[in-house]
Amino acid sequence: MLPEKTIERLSMYRRVLQTYQDNQSEFIYSHELASLLHLTPVQVRRDIMLIGYTGTQRKGYSVRELIEKISQILDGGAQINAVVIGMGHLGKAITNYFNSKRSKIEIVAAFENDSTKINRIISGIKSYHIDNLEMLIEKNHATIAILSLSPREAQEITDRLVFAGIKGILNFTSIPLNVPEDVYLENYDMVTSMEKVAYFVKEKIKK
Repeated sequence: MLPEKTIERLSMYRRVLQTYQDNQSEFIYSHELASLLHLTPVQVRRDIMLIGYTGTQRKGYSVRELIEKISQILDGGAQINAVVIGMGHLGKAITNYFNSKRSKIEIVAAFENDSTKINRIISGIKSYHIDNLEMLIEKNHATIAILSLSPREAQEITDRLVFAGIKGILNFTSIPLNVPEDVYLENYDMVTSMEKVAYFVKEKIKK
């Protein structure tokens, strides 16, 4: 199993390499890839060696081969089915993004308690009442849940998701969640991220 930070960087490498490939560039050096992501060449080389790929001193890395190697790591195995809880602006944006990608992650259902959003196709996905959560997770063999709902409901819904068999949760709410050790939780706090950006902007302005 690869470290979490390595997986994060591999995902970033692939996105950058796909853009690089679109520009008809066949090869890339570690220092070029590092510069595009504000990393060190040593870190890039270490990550790529960790997945068992090597380039050449004369040409660097084959962009196509490196994309394929990273894809084997990130996309290997069966397709993963995911559900979205909360189809507000954020839930719709997330669903639209994944619908536009050729990914091994497929959003198969959305859940809401807003009557105006129930039994509708939203962003290409059927939106169901939250009462049907457990039944439809089992029916669709979903193992990932994306939370973009009200923070006050987040822990209760999380408990239901875990009971239903969800093994990975991406939390876009503003509160920390409690999950068992066998469930992988990734928290994304937009408020904290914005405050961090604002802090460093103010620091730079002072200089």
